[in-house]
Amino acid sequence: MKIGMTYDLKDDYLKRGFSFEEAAEFDSEVTIAGIENVLKKHGHTVDRIGNINDLVSRLASGGTWDMVFNIAEGLKGLGREAQVPALLDAWGIPYTFSGPELMSLTLHKAMTNAVVRSLGVATADNFLVRSVEDISSVNLQFPLFAKPVAEGTSKGISARSLVHNKAELRSICEELLETFRQPVLVETFLPGREFTVGILGSGSDSRIAGVIEVAAVGKGDSSAYTYENKQEWRERVSYELVDDEAAMSAASLALKAWRGLGCLDGGRIDVRLGRDGGPRFIEVNPLPGLNPESSDLPILWALGGGKYDVLIKEILHSALLRLGRIDAYRGAA
Repeated sequence: MKIGMTYDLKDDYLKRGFSFEEAAEFDSEVTIAGIENVLKKHGHTVDRIGNINDLVSRLASGGTWDMVFNIAEGLKGLGREAQVPALLDAWGIPYTFSGPELMSLTLHKAMTNAVVRSLGVATADNFLVRSVEDISSVNLQFPLFAKPVAEGTSKGISARSLVHNKAELRSICEELLETFRQPVLVETFLPGREFTVGILGSGSDSRIAGVIEVAAVGKGDSSAYTYENKQEWRERVSYELVDDEAAMSAASLALKAWRGLGCLDGGRIDVRLGRDGGPRFIEVNPLPGLNPESSDLPILWALGGGKYDVLIKEILHSALLRLGRIDAYRGAA
């Protein structure tokens, strides 16, 4: 097959003057090359397309592909992860991972929480602060946790996100509203263990790829999986593959949310235990990081003994299976 690749290359944005935090969600050359090498290894022709601007130019000039391996995060707006899938839908070109409707929903953490709650999936109680005036209306019991409503890679999450009183709440909400220019999600703080649940497949074919417990070590922030923890994960975080009762409870909740939302091909769901010891949905990432060295899904896959090339093949296999093109997978494999 001729497989195109859509992505946002971090180095491109850094060269344009973006800060490291602004470019944090974008992919490194290690990731792009890693995926490309696996696809080529299994007999596919790979065409690097690039970001949404590159895709628009290629489509306008008549470019087409049998499949697009899409990991483009997008740059602008709350629907940025949906932009590439929407364009590919308009041109009738199939792609990996979820479609624009799901990507638009899941980037907005408050809307996602509302939907998964309607599916019977437990979440933390929460309040959406859209403006400074809303802060005084937050009526949840302290301690609370505040974060931007539509950021990834833990952007905007720091040790200050855990707040114990109204003064701290106002301070962090004002800061996040000013910095990220988007609403702030305020949640009841969940003090228990934190898990990342890897999931592969779509619909009834989806399954748990592994569960890791994420714990702070050394100078790591223990209140949450913060931006600093993710950037300096080797010094701040430990990952342990777990399968005890609490971990399996988290996995069950995550799979229910994944199937209920209709996520496709692969991703991860973050779960944390509440004061009662029960699991609570934190957020879903239907466009998972695939850096073979530092992204959570490849890390948990490797801890379970899996190889990176098999992970990429499983994602592609899922996409081709749901599209009724599994013969193309078998022929290349």
